[in-house]
Amino acid sequence: MTDSGASIASAAPKQEELFPIREVSRLTGVNPVTLRAWERRYGLIQPTRTESGHRLYSLADVEAVRSILAWIERGVSVSKVGKLLARSNAARLPVTPIHQDAASGEWNERRTQVRNAVSTLDEAELERVYGQVFSTYPLHVAFADVLMPVWQSLLLRQDEFGRGSEWVFFDSFLRARVLQRLQLSRNNQQQRVLLAPLPGQGRELELLVAGLLLGSGEVVVNVLGLGQPLAELALVCGKLQPQALVLFSNQPPADDLGQQLNRLALGLDCPMALAGETADLMSEELDGTPVACLGSEGRLMQRRLRQFLAGHLDT
Repeated sequence: MTDSGASIASAAPKQEELFPIREVSRLTGVNPVTLRAWERRYGLIQPTRTESGHRLYSLADVEAVRSILAWIERGVSVSKVGKLLARSNAARLPVTPIHQDAASGEWNERRTQVRNAVSTLDEAELERVYGQVFSTYPLHVAFADVLMPVWQSLLLRQDEFGRGSEWVFFDSFLRARVLQRLQLSRNNQQQRVLLAPLPGQGRELELLVAGLLLGSGEVVVNVLGLGQPLAELALVCGKLQPQALVLFSNQPPADDLGQQLNRLALGLDCPMALAGETADLMSEELDGTPVACLGSEGRLMQRRLRQFLAGHLDT
Protein backbone atom coordinates (compact mmCIF):
# COMPACT_ATOMS: atom_id res chain seq x y z
CA MET A 1 0.00 0.00 0.00
CA THR A 2 1.25 3.49 -0.84
CA ASP A 3 1.93 6.04 1.88
CA SER A 4 -1.13 8.06 0.83
CA GLY A 5 -3.24 4.91 0.73
CA ALA A 6 -2.01 3.91 4.18
CA SER A 7 -2.82 7.31 5.63
CA ILE A 8 -6.33 7.17 4.19
CA ALA A 9 -6.92 3.65 5.47
CA SER A 10 -5.65 4.57 8.93
CA ALA A 11 -7.97 7.59 8.98
CA ALA A 12 -11.09 5.59 8.10
CA PRO A 13 -11.72 4.03 11.55
CA LYS A 14 -11.56 7.41 13.30
CA GLN A 15 -14.77 8.70 14.79
CA GLU A 16 -16.81 10.41 12.11
CA GLU A 17 -17.16 14.16 12.35
CA LEU A 18 -20.69 15.30 13.15
CA PHE A 19 -22.19 18.74 12.59
CA PRO A 20 -24.99 20.60 14.39
CA ILE A 21 -27.90 21.83 12.32
CA ARG A 22 -26.70 25.44 12.22
CA GLU A 23 -23.39 24.32 10.69
CA VAL A 24 -25.16 22.18 8.08
CA SER A 25 -27.28 25.19 7.24
CA ARG A 26 -24.14 27.28 6.78
CA LEU A 27 -22.45 24.64 4.61
CA THR A 28 -25.44 24.02 2.34
CA GLY A 29 -27.45 27.24 2.41
CA VAL A 30 -30.59 25.34 3.49
CA ASN A 31 -32.26 26.87 6.54
CA PRO A 32 -32.86 24.72 9.66
CA VAL A 33 -36.66 24.81 9.27
CA THR A 34 -36.35 23.24 5.81
CA LEU A 35 -33.85 20.64 7.03
CA ARG A 36 -36.26 19.56 9.77
CA ALA A 37 -39.12 19.40 7.25
CA TRP A 38 -37.09 17.20 4.89
CA GLU A 39 -36.46 14.87 7.80
CA ARG A 40 -39.93 14.76 9.40
CA ARG A 41 -42.21 15.06 6.38
CA TYR A 42 -40.23 13.21 3.70
CA GLY A 43 -37.61 11.14 5.53
CA LEU A 44 -34.89 12.39 3.17
CA ILE A 45 -32.22 12.68 5.87
CA GLN A 46 -31.91 10.91 9.21
CA PRO A 47 -29.50 12.72 11.55
CA THR A 48 -28.47 11.18 14.85
CA ARG A 49 -29.55 12.75 18.14
CA THR A 50 -27.68 13.71 21.29
CA GLU A 51 -29.06 12.68 24.68
CA SER A 52 -30.66 16.11 24.90
CA GLY A 53 -32.33 15.64 21.48
CA HIS A 54 -30.15 17.91 19.35
CA ARG A 55 -29.61 16.80 15.76
CA LEU A 56 -26.12 15.87 14.54
CA TYR A 57 -25.37 15.38 10.84
CA SER A 58 -22.60 13.30 9.25
CA LEU A 59 -20.64 14.23 6.13
CA ALA A 60 -22.87 11.77 4.25
CA ASP A 61 -25.91 13.71 5.49
CA VAL A 62 -24.37 16.97 4.26
CA GLU A 63 -23.77 15.43 0.82
CA ALA A 64 -27.36 14.13 0.83
CA VAL A 65 -28.65 17.65 1.54
CA ARG A 66 -26.61 18.96 -1.40
CA SER A 67 -28.01 16.21 -3.64
CA ILE A 68 -31.57 17.07 -2.58
CA LEU A 69 -30.91 20.74 -3.29
CA ALA A 70 -29.53 19.89 -6.74
CA TRP A 71 -32.67 17.90 -7.60
CA ILE A 72 -34.95 20.70 -6.44
CA GLU A 73 -33.01 23.29 -8.46
CA ARG A 74 -33.56 21.09 -11.52
CA GLY A 75 -37.29 21.34 -10.96
CA VAL A 76 -37.98 18.01 -9.23
CA SER A 77 -40.52 18.28 -6.41
CA VAL A 78 -39.35 17.37 -2.90
CA SER A 79 -41.92 14.57 -2.73
CA LYS A 80 -40.19 12.78 -5.62
CA VAL A 81 -36.60 13.24 -4.47
CA GLY A 82 -36.73 10.41 -1.93
CA LYS A 83 -37.63 7.88 -4.61
CA LEU A 84 -34.76 9.02 -6.82
CA LEU A 85 -32.24 8.89 -3.99
CA ALA A 86 -33.45 5.40 -3.04
CA ARG A 87 -33.04 4.19 -6.62
CA SER A 88 -29.55 5.63 -6.83
CA ASN A 89 -28.53 3.91 -3.59
CA ALA A 90 -30.15 0.61 -4.57
CA ALA A 91 -28.27 0.58 -7.88
CA ARG A 92 -24.93 0.31 -6.10
CA LEU A 93 -23.53 -3.15 -5.34
CA PRO A 94 -24.22 -4.12 -1.71
CA VAL A 95 -21.31 -3.94 0.71
CA THR A 96 -21.00 -4.65 4.40
CA PRO A 97 -21.45 -1.67 6.74
CA ILE A 98 -17.78 -1.86 7.79
CA HIS A 99 -16.57 -1.79 4.20
CA GLN A 100 -19.04 0.97 3.35
CA ASP A 101 -17.79 3.12 6.23
CA ALA A 102 -14.17 2.58 5.17
CA ALA A 103 -15.00 3.38 1.55
CA SER A 104 -16.92 6.53 2.51
CA GLY A 105 -13.96 7.66 4.60
CA GLU A 106 -11.61 7.17 1.67
CA TRP A 107 -13.93 8.96 -0.74
CA ASN A 108 -14.27 11.91 1.63
CA GLU A 109 -10.50 12.11 1.91
CA ARG A 110 -10.06 12.03 -1.85
CA ARG A 111 -12.77 14.64 -2.36
CA THR A 112 -10.99 16.89 0.14
CA GLN A 113 -7.75 16.50 -1.81
CA VAL A 114 -9.55 17.40 -5.04
CA ARG A 115 -11.25 20.43 -3.42
CA ASN A 116 -7.92 21.67 -2.03
CA ALA A 117 -6.26 21.47 -5.44
CA VAL A 118 -9.21 23.21 -7.11
CA SER A 119 -9.37 25.96 -4.47
CA THR A 120 -5.78 26.96 -5.27
CA LEU A 121 -6.27 26.46 -9.04
CA ASP A 122 -3.24 24.16 -8.91
CA GLU A 123 -3.45 22.09 -12.10
CA ALA A 124 -0.31 20.07 -11.36
CA GLU A 125 -1.64 19.02 -7.95
CA LEU A 126 -5.09 18.32 -9.38
CA GLU A 127 -3.48 16.14 -12.08
CA ARG A 128 -1.61 14.22 -9.39
CA VAL A 129 -4.72 13.63 -7.29
CA TYR A 130 -6.73 12.76 -10.42
CA GLY A 131 -4.16 10.10 -11.30
CA GLN A 132 -4.30 8.67 -7.78
CA VAL A 133 -8.08 8.47 -7.91
CA PHE A 134 -8.04 6.45 -11.13
CA SER A 135 -5.24 4.19 -9.94
CA THR A 136 -7.23 3.41 -6.78
CA TYR A 137 -10.87 3.11 -7.90
CA PRO A 138 -12.79 1.72 -10.88
CA LEU A 139 -14.14 4.24 -13.37
CA HIS A 140 -17.70 4.48 -12.00
CA VAL A 141 -16.50 5.03 -8.41
CA ALA A 142 -13.93 7.64 -9.48
CA PHE A 143 -16.64 9.74 -11.08
CA ALA A 144 -19.77 8.99 -9.02
CA ASP A 145 -18.19 9.04 -5.56
CA VAL A 146 -15.17 11.33 -5.85
CA LEU A 147 -15.01 13.72 -8.82
CA MET A 148 -18.61 14.55 -9.72
CA PRO A 149 -19.74 15.32 -6.13
CA VAL A 150 -17.03 18.01 -6.00
CA TRP A 151 -18.06 19.32 -9.43
CA GLN A 152 -21.74 19.39 -8.39
CA SER A 153 -21.03 21.21 -5.13
CA LEU A 154 -19.03 23.85 -7.01
CA LEU A 155 -21.79 24.14 -9.61
CA LEU A 156 -24.33 24.91 -6.88
CA ARG A 157 -22.06 27.62 -5.45
CA GLN A 158 -20.66 29.11 -8.66
CA ASP A 159 -22.53 32.38 -8.09
CA GLU A 160 -20.45 33.00 -4.94
CA PHE A 161 -17.42 35.24 -5.40
CA GLY A 162 -14.39 33.08 -6.19
CA ARG A 163 -16.38 29.86 -6.62
CA GLY A 164 -17.19 30.61 -10.25
CA SER A 165 -13.50 30.58 -11.18
CA GLU A 166 -12.98 27.33 -9.30
CA TRP A 167 -15.92 25.68 -11.06
CA VAL A 168 -14.76 26.79 -14.54
CA PHE A 169 -11.24 25.55 -13.76
CA PHE A 170 -12.43 22.14 -12.58
CA ASP A 171 -15.07 21.76 -15.29
CA SER A 172 -12.53 22.51 -18.03
CA PHE A 173 -10.01 20.13 -16.47
CA LEU A 174 -12.47 17.24 -16.31
CA ARG A 175 -13.93 17.80 -19.79
CA ALA A 176 -10.45 17.63 -21.33
CA ARG A 177 -9.57 14.40 -19.50
CA VAL A 178 -12.90 12.71 -20.23
CA LEU A 179 -12.65 13.60 -23.94
CA GLN A 180 -9.18 12.08 -23.97
CA ARG A 181 -10.44 8.88 -22.36
CA LEU A 182 -13.29 8.65 -24.86
CA GLN A 183 -10.85 8.96 -27.75
CA LEU A 184 -8.53 6.30 -26.33
CA SER A 185 -11.41 3.88 -25.73
CA ARG A 186 -12.40 3.62 -29.39
CA ASN A 187 -11.85 0.36 -31.23
CA ASN A 188 -13.03 -0.54 -34.73
CA GLN A 189 -14.11 -3.99 -33.53
CA GLN A 190 -16.63 -2.62 -31.05
CA GLN A 191 -20.36 -2.12 -31.50
CA ARG A 192 -21.07 1.57 -32.02
CA VAL A 193 -23.70 3.45 -30.02
CA LEU A 194 -24.65 7.09 -30.46
CA LEU A 195 -25.22 9.15 -27.32
CA ALA A 196 -27.18 12.38 -27.79
CA PRO A 197 -28.40 14.97 -25.28
CA LEU A 198 -32.00 16.00 -25.06
CA PRO A 199 -32.06 19.53 -26.52
CA GLY A 200 -31.49 22.38 -24.09
CA GLN A 201 -30.82 20.09 -21.13
CA GLY A 202 -27.74 19.18 -19.15
CA ARG A 203 -24.10 20.22 -19.19
CA GLU A 204 -21.40 18.88 -21.46
CA LEU A 205 -19.38 17.17 -18.73
CA GLU A 206 -22.36 15.12 -17.54
CA LEU A 207 -22.96 13.99 -21.13
CA LEU A 208 -19.30 13.08 -21.69
CA VAL A 209 -19.07 11.16 -18.42
CA ALA A 210 -22.23 9.25 -19.34
CA GLY A 211 -20.58 8.30 -22.64
CA LEU A 212 -17.50 7.07 -20.82
CA LEU A 213 -19.51 5.04 -18.29
CA LEU A 214 -21.74 3.48 -20.96
CA GLY A 215 -18.78 2.26 -23.02
CA SER A 216 -17.05 -1.06 -22.53
CA GLY A 217 -14.69 -3.46 -24.28
CA GLU A 218 -17.55 -4.47 -26.57
CA VAL A 219 -19.24 -1.09 -27.03
CA VAL A 220 -17.83 2.22 -28.24
CA VAL A 221 -19.92 5.33 -27.60
CA ASN A 222 -19.87 8.31 -29.97
CA VAL A 223 -21.09 11.43 -28.17
CA LEU A 224 -23.02 14.02 -30.18
CA GLY A 225 -22.78 17.70 -29.23
CA LEU A 226 -25.16 19.64 -26.99
CA GLY A 227 -26.68 21.46 -29.97
CA GLN A 228 -27.82 18.29 -31.74
CA PRO A 229 -31.45 18.80 -32.94
CA LEU A 230 -33.81 16.07 -31.76
CA ALA A 231 -35.72 16.15 -35.05
CA GLU A 232 -32.57 15.33 -37.04
CA LEU A 233 -31.50 12.26 -35.07
CA ALA A 234 -33.20 9.89 -37.52
CA LEU A 235 -31.14 11.49 -40.30
CA VAL A 236 -27.93 11.19 -38.27
CA CYS A 237 -28.61 7.55 -37.43
CA GLY A 238 -29.33 6.84 -41.09
CA LYS A 239 -25.90 8.16 -42.03
CA LEU A 240 -23.87 6.60 -39.20
CA GLN A 241 -25.76 3.29 -38.87
CA PRO A 242 -25.21 2.77 -35.10
CA GLN A 243 -26.35 -0.34 -33.25
CA ALA A 244 -28.45 1.89 -30.97
CA LEU A 245 -29.23 5.48 -30.09
CA VAL A 246 -29.16 6.55 -26.44
CA LEU A 247 -30.62 9.88 -25.34
CA PHE A 248 -29.29 11.43 -22.14
CA SER A 249 -30.56 14.02 -19.67
CA ASN A 250 -30.35 14.74 -15.94
CA GLN A 251 -33.19 17.28 -16.03
CA PRO A 252 -36.89 16.89 -15.16
CA PRO A 253 -38.77 15.81 -18.30
CA ALA A 254 -41.23 18.03 -20.14
CA ASP A 255 -44.85 16.93 -20.01
CA ASP A 256 -44.84 15.78 -23.63
CA LEU A 257 -41.38 14.17 -23.64
CA GLY A 258 -42.80 10.64 -23.59
CA GLN A 259 -44.77 11.33 -26.78
CA GLN A 260 -41.72 12.91 -28.45
CA LEU A 261 -39.55 9.91 -27.61
CA ASN A 262 -42.12 7.44 -28.90
CA ARG A 263 -42.44 9.30 -32.20
CA LEU A 264 -38.68 9.45 -32.59
CA ALA A 265 -38.23 5.75 -31.78
CA LEU A 266 -40.78 4.75 -34.42
CA GLY A 267 -38.85 6.70 -37.08
CA LEU A 268 -35.46 5.13 -36.38
CA ASP A 269 -33.82 2.13 -38.04
CA CYS A 270 -32.07 1.26 -34.76
CA PRO A 271 -33.34 0.71 -31.19
CA MET A 272 -33.46 3.67 -28.81
CA ALA A 273 -32.91 4.03 -25.07
CA LEU A 274 -32.95 6.79 -22.46
CA ALA A 275 -30.22 7.26 -19.84
CA GLY A 276 -29.56 9.65 -16.98
CA GLU A 277 -31.74 10.82 -14.14
CA THR A 278 -34.54 11.58 -16.61
CA ALA A 279 -34.68 7.83 -17.28
CA ASP A 280 -35.25 7.23 -13.56
CA LEU A 281 -38.08 9.76 -13.56
CA MET A 282 -39.73 8.31 -16.69
CA SER A 283 -39.19 4.57 -16.18
CA GLU A 284 -42.85 3.87 -15.36
CA GLU A 285 -44.19 6.09 -18.16
CA LEU A 286 -41.97 4.40 -20.76
CA ASP A 287 -42.64 0.86 -19.59
CA GLY A 288 -44.00 -1.12 -22.54
CA THR A 289 -42.98 1.49 -25.15
CA PRO A 290 -40.19 1.13 -27.77
CA VAL A 291 -37.90 3.22 -25.54
CA ALA A 292 -35.72 1.36 -23.02
CA CYS A 293 -34.60 2.97 -19.75
CA LEU A 294 -30.96 2.47 -18.78
CA GLY A 295 -31.03 4.34 -15.48
CA SER A 296 -28.43 6.80 -14.20
CA GLU A 297 -25.90 4.79 -12.17
CA GLY A 298 -22.66 3.94 -13.99
CA ARG A 299 -22.44 0.16 -13.66
CA LEU A 300 -26.19 -0.25 -14.07
CA MET A 301 -26.27 1.86 -17.26
CA GLN A 302 -23.44 -0.11 -18.82
CA ARG A 303 -24.93 -3.49 -17.89
CA ARG A 304 -28.38 -2.52 -19.18
CA LEU A 305 -26.92 -1.19 -22.42
CA ARG A 306 -25.19 -4.51 -23.09
CA GLN A 307 -28.44 -6.35 -22.33
CA PHE A 308 -30.32 -3.94 -24.59
CA LEU A 309 -27.95 -4.50 -27.51
CA ALA A 310 -28.25 -8.25 -27.01
CA GLY A 311 -32.06 -7.99 -27.04
CA HIS A 312 -32.38 -9.10 -23.41
CA LEU A 313 -33.68 -5.87 -21.87
CA ASP A 314 -37.42 -5.34 -21.83
CA THR A 315 -38.79 -2.01 -23.09
